[in-house]
Amino acid sequence: QAQLKESGGGSVQAGGSLRLSCFASGYSHRTHCMAWFRQGPGKEREALAIAWTGGGSPYYTASAQGRFKISEDIAQSSLTLEMNSLEAEDSAMYYCAAKPCERYIDIFSTSVDDYKDWGQGTQVTVSS
Repeated sequence: QAQLKESGGGSVQAGGSLRLSCFASGYSHRTHCMAWFRQGPGKEREALAIAWTGGGSPYYTASAQGRFKISEDIAQSSLTLEMNSLEAEDSAMYYCAAKPCERYIDIFSTSVDDYKDWGQGTQVTVSS
């Protein structure tokens, strides 16, 4: 059974940086979309960055573009999210998610409902 586990959350002051990690296990499909989402208090879960294990440039949503960087290590079955210039509005629970993806263009589908595998989340708190 596929499993995802995040780590690296914590508290940081505004303007600071954090690095989140996600370790995946139990995947048998050839290629996947690996994604980072977040959900702030009273907000809907939103996509931040998505990478395709088959290659190509990652996709970033407006919330992540320019400040966050997603990277993957297929050999280590891991996914990271480097977050810089953090703001109080970035405070949220951050989730790693995955779905089988046959094609690169599948990374542009950011719907929460498309993703079936989720980690338990890691909390990020940014103080101003």
